[in-house]
Amino acid sequence: MTKADLIVERGAAKLQVLARKAASRGDGIGEWLSEELQEDAVFLRKLKPSLIKARAREERAQEPGPPPQPQSAPLPPKAPKPKKQKNGGGPSPLLVIGMAFAAGIVLAKVIDWRGHAHPRD
Repeated sequence: MTKADLIVERGAAKLQVLARKAASRGDGIGEWLSEELQEDAVFLRKLKPSLIKARAREERAQEPGPPPQPQSAPLPPKAPKPKKQKNGGGPSPLLVIGMAFAAGIVLAKVIDWRGHAHPRD
């Protein structure tokens, strides 16, 4: 392996470490991110300069897969998620806007009506 190949391999290994950390979060985003990072690590390994050079010369270089991972202890079971409560739960924003609009119309009518009581000649 060349020095550039080692740098690419180190980058792929770091992506795999990040993927394991994301998977250990245990939520949907972490699992999705873990899958994406694993795919990126595999793709990055295909970008090794020696493999690119071999493909350019049309040689059939064996593209190694991810290196074997040491067996780690199984992850603990996921804890149940607490139920989310609604924040505030107040009235609908559309209802509030409608009420403000109606109050504005009523206020405009009252001001206009009072203007007729004391006209400026």
